[in-house]
Amino acid sequence: MFGAATWGIIWYPFRLLAQAGIDGVWSTLITYGLGLAFAVIAFPRIAASLLRAPPLAYVMALTIGWSNLAYVLGVLQGEVMRVLLLFYLAPLWTVPLARLILHERLDARGLAVMAIAFAGAMIMLWHPAIGVPWPASRAEWLGVGAGFCFALGNVLVRKLDQMDDVSKSIAILAGVTVIAMIHVPLSSMDGAQALSAARTQLPVVLGIGVALIGMGLSLQYGLSRLPANRAIVILLFELVVAAIAAYLLAGEVMRPQDWLGGALIVVATVLPARDSSRGTSP
Repeated sequence: MFGAATWGIIWYPFRLLAQAGIDGVWSTLITYGLGLAFAVIAFPRIAASLLRAPPLAYVMALTIGWSNLAYVLGVLQGEVMRVLLLFYLAPLWTVPLARLILHERLDARGLAVMAIAFAGAMIMLWHPAIGVPWPASRAEWLGVGAGFCFALGNVLVRKLDQMDDVSKSIAILAGVTVIAMIHVPLSSMDGAQALSAARTQLPVVLGIGVALIGMGLSLQYGLSRLPANRAIVILLFELVVAAIAAYLLAGEVMRPQDWLGGALIVVATVLPARDSSRGTSP
């Protein structure tokens, strides 16, 4: 619950940094880099052990790294709830990815989940002026891409069950930092400008860095100890927090079609959890 709530509100301090003149790439690099430094200082032996991590751990870290950067860029450039709901198209991508990577069987239930999530996305993305349900902005594309990488990263996390919670958290912080560094040449500002602006917002920067560590550790701890069906439902709490925060802090109001499409995406996330729960009841 703590991790989901933090993820549902953390877009706001990133917007504060953007208002101070720090673009999404640099704010991601500075905050995640700071979080990585905190984690390495707190867990030096575990951090050093990542140098001997399996290659798949690096793929996982970079995949989730891009997901995190895309999420930050998306909520800075577009409407929070639309980006977040498109991010939660993860069920659509998880089913085929689990089939390809984990060799899980694709049954009728999995196909139904994909169909419901896809229908929700098409409703949300419908623009009468365009005539076809297609992402109409860079922020919407970032939301879709972030959701795909989130799904792929989670499948890879499941495959890396030999790694402990702290190792995965540090690897993810490092992955986001590296991805942000790769995107620095695309930024409109240089390092001196970004660091100068960051010094004026030091409490916000430090707050995000600490929150990222707490969020990462709590999510890894909880997700590795809860049944998957319960974890998925609990993570939906992020949508509730984000909706309230977007209304109160950003004055965003969702369209009726966004509520309908978002509801279908939520159903696609909860449906396999409910079925799984019924199947494992004594």
